[in-house]
Amino acid sequence: MSSLIIKNAEIITMNEKEEIVHGDLYVEDNRIKEIGPGLDRHADVIINAKHKTVIPGFVQTHIHLCQTLFRGQADDLELMDWLRQKIWPLEASHDEESIYYSALLGTGELIQSGTTTIVDMETVNHTDAAFQAIAQSGIRALSGKVMMDKGTDVPSPLRESTSKSLQQSADLLEKWHGRENGRIQYAFCPRFVVSCSEELLTEVRNLSKQHGVFVHTHAAENKGEIAIVERETGMRNVMYLDHIGLANEKLILAHCVWLNEEEKSIIKKRKVKVSHCPGSNLKLSSGIAEVPQMLREDIFISLGADGAPCNNNLDMLNEMRLAALIQKPIHGPTSMNAKTVFKMATIGGARAVGMEHEIGSLEVGKKADMAILNLNDFHMYPSYGTDPISRIVYSATRADVETVIIDGNIAMENRMMKRMDKHTVLHESNKCIRRLLKRSEGVYS
Repeated sequence: MSSLIIKNAEIITMNEKEEIVHGDLYVEDNRIKEIGPGLDRHADVIINAKHKTVIPGFVQTHIHLCQTLFRGQADDLELMDWLRQKIWPLEASHDEESIYYSALLGTGELIQSGTTTIVDMETVNHTDAAFQAIAQSGIRALSGKVMMDKGTDVPSPLRESTSKSLQQSADLLEKWHGRENGRIQYAFCPRFVVSCSEELLTEVRNLSKQHGVFVHTHAAENKGEIAIVERETGMRNVMYLDHIGLANEKLILAHCVWLNEEEKSIIKKRKVKVSHCPGSNLKLSSGIAEVPQMLREDIFISLGADGAPCNNNLDMLNEMRLAALIQKPIHGPTSMNAKTVFKMATIGGARAVGMEHEIGSLEVGKKADMAILNLNDFHMYPSYGTDPISRIVYSATRADVETVIIDGNIAMENRMMKRMDKHTVLHESNKCIRRLLKRSEGVYS
């Protein structure tokens, strides 16, 4: 498609003036060309959005597509037990087909709930199949194979040599970075300090700088994890990452629940990006990150759902609501207001991935990544006199997302997926997890 116009909508721009425009939005060649009332434009596709709301597509900065098949298989465990008993054996059991359908299942859910961009971390093996699913789905993604060259209780299929981990990552970067009109980008993904040697992390630092790409890892998620890192390195997570030169503006850290003041200072000074995952942190009993304080200190914070087995959904609307509500009993009712959280989910996510000039708000010249919401239902009314952003953050659900456009192309229209067959994905997902559960039983033997 070369041109598209959305007519008669309420458009929440999230531009610098935070304007809400009642009118039309015109897209040509994947970019927004004009926004305003009564646009007189011919377009190949016309969407009548009367009484509907257009928002920037959500940007989720921490996702594991490879884990979507594991939804419901690892409930009610804390982080390290969750990894060792359930997730690592299942990841070790993956094959190309299961990775492909896990990624399609995840991207389908993400698009269906209004997410247009993700930062994704795969597992050790078969990452090419995940990239194929990402390309097919139409979602915008920074993704990479997970890197693990050390650690205890790691199944043998996930144990890789340092050289193999680096070479496979470099090969995937060469093949996929910049593909699909730039919609797909590569990110180096060392799992966390517990699973990575200093040699590996140091070389990741060098490769990130050489290629100008992001590094995506976990840090300070759980007290047990921090204790292991301190025992092995003599330093806390962020201090260690800074010590080896990885703490910089190209580093995205998932979680950061248990930071001390020195670590917060490093994150601020080095312009490290933090991905807050409230649903996952609650379910794994990891804790509640000090987000209001970090925001006051001008630390870059965005949102992510993490993986399906530690959250059970990948819905940004759910994450926004949780991010706002969990802070209020601790810091007061105004500590995380709706607009702050909505910014974290849109332009904040765009800043985290260095794309704030391309996505994250609806402005002329930016890429056409957006969602159309139909907020005309019992749970959204009365609407009179209410703030549109508060309505979305506190009341909207994924069922209210009607149409999703990514890079100017329709990925979902009237709740119908355009680039994948939903029933095939659901059917094959059940077949794959049945196979993986059986295979994982003997993974440590």
